[in-house]
Amino acid sequence: MILSHAKIEEIAAAVIKDFNLFFFGEKASEARSMPQGTPIDQFASEYLRLKISFEKLSADGSLCGLTSYEDTEYAIEENGVSRTIPLKRNQVLLDSSFIAPGNVRKLCGKRRFTLAHECAHQLLFHLESEDTKAACRKLYAERRTYSLRDLKSNEDWNEWQANVLGAAILMPQEEVELAMWRFASMNPIQNFEGWLLQRDKMIVNMMCETFGVSKAALLIRLRHLGYLVDLPYSEYKEPWEVWA
Repeated sequence: MILSHAKIEEIAAAVIKDFNLFFFGEKASEARSMPQGTPIDQFASEYLRLKISFEKLSADGSLCGLTSYEDTEYAIEENGVSRTIPLKRNQVLLDSSFIAPGNVRKLCGKRRFTLAHECAHQLLFHLESEDTKAACRKLYAERRTYSLRDLKSNEDWNEWQANVLGAAILMPQEEVELAMWRFASMNPIQNFEGWLLQRDKMIVNMMCETFGVSKAALLIRLRHLGYLVDLPYSEYKEPWEVWA
């Protein structure tokens, strides 16, 4: 299944609207002056009914999360020792580094995005045709053991779609628009090849805190929605700087 950016935004908006009604009840329709991030843990566990657990997923830390549509196994090899991790239907496994001492706050944005990405895989799976879903479930039901190499060879397009949908779930378009109005007076963020004006740095920090995401994830989302302008570094100049 190949979806356009526009279609993914439509899916995200519909899902978030339904989730907000499910999670916030009548308050979901109340007007707000402050943007809010999606409580992704509740979205995953209570709304999608996914079981979330943590395991060490790779020796080099390159795999952050995975999910399954049927009972299967995941194999990991470390220091020459192999072990398998049972993976149940509708389960999400996140790397245990996310909950290691000192990492909970430090990796919060990365963990939230990883979980949103795996939720997106589940949502996209349920949008597939019945024949495609049946074929996928059959593959899992055969108890194939998945390795890190298998997972890294997944189709790039599926991963791209999960990234885009995950970002749209974490940072809904309406909430980003409200954040731009609230924090930036709808003035676009200017990106000078990785450098931001001091004013824009403050705005980006406030938005990262609001949505619980990393700076990198937020800037990609702002660029996609047209709220970020890319400019050459040669044009970088703070408003208060005076040049002779």
